Amino acid sequence: MTIENSLNFLGWSSLINIALLLYWFLILVYAHNLIYKLHTRWFKISVEKFDSIHYSGMMILKLITLFFNIIPYIVLKIIW
Repeated sequence: MTIENSLNFLGWSSLINIALLLYWFLILVYAHNLIYKLHTRWFKISVEKFDSIHYSGMMILKLITLFFNIIPYIVLKIIW
């Protein structure tokens, strides 16, 4: 795999992950009650716990995207 292919892969992967994170955020902002009601059919959780779980999940996705996609992309751009 060439550096150019790696840059393309990391760039598209970063873009897709950021789009997924934005989609997740927007769904929670605009359909919070609907999503909460859907999840409480299966699990008995409070609104605070529900929000905490989703916030933690978004934080993990953001960190994984940063460490495994964006930082390697920047490093490859600098050295190439």
